[in-house]
Amino acid sequence: MLIWIAFLVFILILLALDLGVFHRDAHVVSVREALMWTVIWFATAVAFAGFVYLGHQHHWMGMGLQPDLVERSAAYPDGRVNDAQSALLKFLIGYVVELSLSADNVFVIAMLFSYFAIPRMYQHRVLFWGILGALVMRGAMIAIGARLVAEFAWVLPVFGALLVLTAVKMAFTGEGNSDPGQNFIIRFMRRLWPISDRFHGEHFVVRDEAGARWMLTPLAPALVMVETTDLVFAVDSIPAIFAITADPFLVFTSNVFAILGLRSLYFALAGALHLFHYLKYALAMVLLTVGIKMLAHTWFERVLGEHFNLILLATVILILGTGVLVSLIDLRWHDQIRSTVRRTVDALGAWAAPDRVVSDILMEAERKVSGKTAAHARAQEARESMPRPSRMTKLWRYFFPGNVGHVLVFAVHGFVEEAGAYAILL
Repeated sequence: MLIWIAFLVFILILLALDLGVFHRDAHVVSVREALMWTVIWFATAVAFAGFVYLGHQHHWMGMGLQPDLVERSAAYPDGRVNDAQSALLKFLIGYVVELSLSADNVFVIAMLFSYFAIPRMYQHRVLFWGILGALVMRGAMIAIGARLVAEFAWVLPVFGALLVLTAVKMAFTGEGNSDPGQNFIIRFMRRLWPISDRFHGEHFVVRDEAGARWMLTPLAPALVMVETTDLVFAVDSIPAIFAITADPFLVFTSNVFAILGLRSLYFALAGALHLFHYLKYALAMVLLTVGIKMLAHTWFERVLGEHFNLILLATVILILGTGVLVSLIDLRWHDQIRSTVRRTVDALGAWAAPDRVVSDILMEAERKVSGKTAAHARAQEARESMPRPSRMTKLWRYFFPGNVGHVLVFAVHGFVEEAGAYAILL
């Protein structure tokens, strides 16, 4: 319990310094400032990872004494206690996964700020209070998730299947274009309270001009939608972190540092994140990897050995790095790559099926088909002039009455011509 109190006090001090000192006055957060704060929050998370390592090594404030339920197996039915190295790697994996999944959240936040026309100088205040509420909600969800995992062993495979389905959905579904104004929460807010058409500084609630009643500013519905969005994304991210560790402290702390870095990540990438076209597929692969790991944890640990968590961390970083790298390559050399591929396909097609060969094939096919068609017509006329048709003729007339036989022959001819056309396209 003491470690939880110490951590919460530490986070509250950081948030107080952030809002009360460094961002006391509303201003537009530049990309340079956002990148600086991104580095600061990342360095803070890495430093805390060192604290996690030392705390589990020396069992500070009871750290590293409770078994991790993810490590349950036949040899450890109640789970295995995390040593210092395992705790460090699990915290880092959880932090990287949660931070990468926050990238999708950045898209939605940018869309919300655009819809509500939130000035850039007020966006930091909305994100600050939105993330503070997100910490409370995620804390409650993590507590519920940890309780479920402790009581029901089948919850972890269910989480794994949910992550696999989410990965497939993310990879094969397009981007939604929902209207935030039609959200039932916003409609409900408009029925309960009037919403001002203009901003009143950084205030979320103000009195009307007559001073008779309270009314919301546009910052309030934007804040509510930011909270709602984080709640929706938590449905995916919370199972993802439980696939790595069921230690509530590691789960919560990795989520907290990922959420704290979300604000600076937004201001650094909101204007350029849409350029990373393949990042969505990389995130889907991360979810798929984590989901499969959860479903077959014991088998992977037996095959990969004691460096299992290190391999998982390297895999997640490699997938994300590949997604970003491929997006940058496609962005820089998109036209050159497409034209090179087109020229290569044309060259291979000309080598595999030159025009002369295709022309000879078509001419020969046309001659053969024409000859067979004429021969078939002569044979048909001969059979029809016979006083007593043969059994084959009766069968032909039974199955192909009238001119169906001729139609089949010409259909074959058309098929040959189409095949020749496709050969030319190759």
